[in-house]
Amino acid sequence: MADQAFVTLATNDNYARGAMVLGKSLRNHNTSKKLVALIGPQVSEPCQSVLKMIFDEVRVVDVMDSGDTAHLAMMKRPDLGCTFTKLHCWTLTHYSKCVFMDADTLVLSNIDELFDREELSAAPDPGWPDCFNSGVFVFSPSVETYGKLLQYSTEHGSFDGGDQGVLNGFFNNWATADISKHLPFIYNLSSIAIYTYLPAFKQYGGNAKVVHFLGKTKPWSYTYDPKAKQIAGSTHEATTHPTFLLDWWTLYSSDIVPMLHEQYGDQPFHSGCVEFQHSEMVTFESEQVFAQVENFPSQEQVPEPQLSSDERKEKWEQGQADYMGVDSFDNIKKKLDTFLK
Repeated sequence: MADQAFVTLATNDNYARGAMVLGKSLRNHNTSKKLVALIGPQVSEPCQSVLKMIFDEVRVVDVMDSGDTAHLAMMKRPDLGCTFTKLHCWTLTHYSKCVFMDADTLVLSNIDELFDREELSAAPDPGWPDCFNSGVFVFSPSVETYGKLLQYSTEHGSFDGGDQGVLNGFFNNWATADISKHLPFIYNLSSIAIYTYLPAFKQYGGNAKVVHFLGKTKPWSYTYDPKAKQIAGSTHEATTHPTFLLDWWTLYSSDIVPMLHEQYGDQPFHSGCVEFQHSEMVTFESEQVFAQVENFPSQEQVPEPQLSSDERKEKWEQGQADYMGVDSFDNIKKKLDTFLK
């Protein structure tokens, strides 16, 4: 429908590339909705051009330089600059209903049915399920709601320093008022949550419709060899299931990189697609649903200090588990299997 849209936000070129992959994944799964990208002024001209090839509408939003109420609110709460930028999505009043999606999400199948939901519909956050995760949510653009959100932000701030704290504070009855506004977790599958409840991922993960690459290390933080279909990066920062990460890079390298090359022309830019030397490889096999431990450098190749049980527990609690090493999916699964037999 012409008056319904998927909306995302990119404040720099890295997130713009994430938005490109998100938009292309929505197109590839035949969405019937409009696609809108809100971007910051820091996004380069070549990236803006590629976004305009994928999205129906690309709108520059800049809280710092605008003369609207967001600018006034920012003067009182400069710590919430990025939050105010995201809240601009409520100003898209030429649409009757929208679904906001963070630029670090990837669509795995058609999700147009989300538009049957009402504001504010979202999936539980894996860290605190009585809060919703603001990476995917259904909303209805409204100047009135926008003004109230800015006022709330100015008066109350954000309990987590970002948009999720503001939105959960404003839509504070989400957890209890209407179960129909609780999206199934498959619409916002956190890559981190996979490792915190492995049996559930084994049972339901195949039904995932949207994967959310939460955490500091984003898909574009890695490098990729398109010929070998292999990904390289820090194994200790990886918080993403290898199959989903490979899906992201396959789409980015095949569909997005050629468009970027065309727009950059003779200008040099780093696409992230390179040919690896063998010593650089961290192999994610596309045929396997789960990463195999033998695909990664052995302890002999990469000497590591052995952590005590308490140290490992502390790493887990800080979200710094060694997902590709001793805490890999297969290792944990083997441990679980010994208890579940």
